[in-house]
Amino acid sequence: MSAAVKTLVAVDDGANRDAVEAVIPVQASIEMVGIVNGLEASWERLAQQPVDAVVVACAGEGEYALSFIDGMAREYPDRPVILMAGPSANGLVGRAFAAGAEDVVTVALEEGQPPSPAERVRVAADLVAALEKAMARRNRAAVAPRTGNGRMITVLGPKGGSGKTLVSCNLGVALAEAGQRVVLVDLDLQFGDVGLALGVPPGKTIHELVMSGGSLDAEKLSAYLATHESGLRVLLAPSRPDQASAVSVGFLRELFDVLRASEDFVIVDTQPGFTPEVIAAIDAANDLAIVGMLDSLSLKNTKLGLETLELMGVESEQIKLVLNRADSRVGITREDVQAVTGRPPDVLLPSHRDIPRSVNEARPIVGSQPGSDAARAFRSFADSYIGADGAAMNGRKRLLGRWR
Repeated sequence: MSAAVKTLVAVDDGANRDAVEAVIPVQASIEMVGIVNGLEASWERLAQQPVDAVVVACAGEGEYALSFIDGMAREYPDRPVILMAGPSANGLVGRAFAAGAEDVVTVALEEGQPPSPAERVRVAADLVAALEKAMARRNRAAVAPRTGNGRMITVLGPKGGSGKTLVSCNLGVALAEAGQRVVLVDLDLQFGDVGLALGVPPGKTIHELVMSGGSLDAEKLSAYLATHESGLRVLLAPSRPDQASAVSVGFLRELFDVLRASEDFVIVDTQPGFTPEVIAAIDAANDLAIVGMLDSLSLKNTKLGLETLELMGVESEQIKLVLNRADSRVGITREDVQAVTGRPPDVLLPSHRDIPRSVNEARPIVGSQPGSDAARAFRSFADSYIGADGAAMNGRKRLLGRWR
């Protein structure tokens, strides 16, 4: 390394400072700029003194240490954090990675338990390796070319049951069948069912990706994606609602950056409402599709959703209003939709008797009934994102497929 890594050591209450000092490495590549008692004092020191990395030493359950790490990930994302702690029954290691720690070095730091000479050598070596590896990752990320050319489409449904997941899945399949590299992210973190709608076997989820720790890149991410028969790849939602809390907004921002740099299209199926996770997906998106239906409750929430996006500074041109079951005869016309929402629908998805069956059979109608009006509407929706040249190629592929 060309320059020593300026490192601050933050010692949590309850950790044995003498034990911490005993394992601090003496290495030319690492410059310890200070050992600070207390995490609040350490936070104040960070505001006063520039450092490259932080080592957090804690004993016990480590709740304050986790909050400190989470704050570091938000306020100083360019400064890696290494946790130094003993084994914990509450899953501290996994929770530390979820909070944003770059690495974890295990050592007992309770009072009255000084590390042995052999333990001092091991921990010092582990700390040096963790710090050098973390800085190498940061340096590679700083110089690596990130094209960011992938187009990200966030699908919103302010009211549940509007067909948001149906739209996300069929749009994803239509784009994949057009020869695009597409990843669909199920961001309904508590009750996501994209995998069920697509018939993708249960497997690794976004929760396992978060808990894997370390840095995130396209190669690592690919191991956590399930693949649909169309070629669409899917990052599944957590398998249990309680796992949703492990997915932080900071992690999602990093995830979206990696996906946009490696894919043609990223589709994000969100949960109803404007949660912090959904707002992060809106901020990162090139395009937004807001899904509504021909009923008064859905249209009211769609109107509120459009107004909220306007307040967030989203340009109207970025938004497509998708009207699901647009040909339903329920006493509300398309003119009523424009009167309520303030804009005409951009995409009209017709009703089809086979759509409920396609959902129950986990076969998106774009693939199961390619000649239906609904499938054609979804493909036209996809073509609007691909552009004129891509849409023409998409049409040629469909004709060739039928000829074969």
